[in-house]
Amino acid sequence: MGSLETESAQSRLDLLAPPVAKALAVWPAEAPIDADQVLVAPIDPGLADTAAFCEAYGVRLAESANCVIVAGRRGDVTKYAACVVLATTRADVNGLVRRHLDVRKASFAPMDEAVALTEMEYGGITPIGLPPSWPILVDSRVAATPHVIIGSGVRHSKIAIAGPALGALPGAEVIEGLAREVS
Repeated sequence: MGSLETESAQSRLDLLAPPVAKALAVWPAEAPIDADQVLVAPIDPGLADTAAFCEAYGVRLAESANCVIVAGRRGDVTKYAACVVLATTRADVNGLVRRHLDVRKASFAPMDEAVALTEMEYGGITPIGLPPSWPILVDSRVAATPHVIIGSGVRHSKIAIAGPALGALPGAEVIEGLAREVS
């Protein structure tokens, strides 16, 4: 986990967005880790974007995961989903994600919309604490990573968590081939 100085997220609620703190309070009993094993570390908010963060804190891109919010439309109905993919990959939004959501058109949700709907800061959006009706699509490579760094809902910290725990979040589904390697 590079040079991050982590501690239990439950003891540092000041480093979490309110929906993330609420989700930790009702952590799923079937998760492969306990809530007190979800760790958080303060970071420079100017370094929250993945590439800058990894370089500054010595975290490999293959240990860092991004949570992207996708909006899919069919007629007048918009469906939202979160895709959790390693930083070395990109979500297959127009293929697998679009078909999974059963929508005609899918794209990344606009920044202001993603921020408003998640109640999290852009650059810190995380799968923990998202609206309960949203599916959380977790690439199988993320779920197979022993420890992964994700957002905390705010730009001034990051969460360190066991990859398998992300697949156990409420509404989560681990999907093979959700993302493609970046060339």
